[in-house]
Amino acid sequence: MLFQRDSGGAAWLIVGLGNPGEKYENTRHNVGFQVIDELAERQGKPVQRLKFKALTGLLTIGGEKALVMKPVTYMNLSGEAVRPAADFYKLPPERILVISDDVALAAGRLRIRAKGSAGGHNGLKSIIQHLGTDQFPRIRVGVGEKPHPDYDLADWVLGRPQGEDKKAIDGAVKRAADAVECILTQGLERGMGKFNG
Repeated sequence: MLFQRDSGGAAWLIVGLGNPGEKYENTRHNVGFQVIDELAERQGKPVQRLKFKALTGLLTIGGEKALVMKPVTYMNLSGEAVRPAADFYKLPPERILVISDDVALAAGRLRIRAKGSAGGHNGLKSIIQHLGTDQFPRIRVGVGEKPHPDYDLADWVLGRPQGEDKKAIDGAVKRAADAVECILTQGLERGMGKFNG
């Protein structure tokens, strides 16, 4: 059977990582969710259909149908949402774009990669485990390093950015949504050239 793109199928899976529930809203760890919300808002389409253990929505980005998703599994089980969706739409790993936070990047910086390790990120770790590969593109949104070595990493990523940090991260969320649009319309290389740094 030919791959049907127009029968409600999806040519891309765009996954924003985060934790479900009000307690985690707008925390550093949830920037992936914020990028998905930004993409959906631009098209006036809510991401609220519960499917594949995720809140999902079907968007058309640059002529490509994309299923956007915010897993409701909690971060460290994100792969449980991604794998069934990838299987259902028969999508290869290079068509699964994952957006996550990154404490190793300065607040507001973006890093786009075609593949790579989880780099200590539990959401990415889970997706790699469930897909059986790390060969999927990802956009990492910098949320800044914890203020001092003794500071608990969990407290840091589950905290809400303030002041300049918040401004930088809010800007990065919009740029990450721009990057998704660029990658889907002009390709990953172009996206990397334009948004990395």
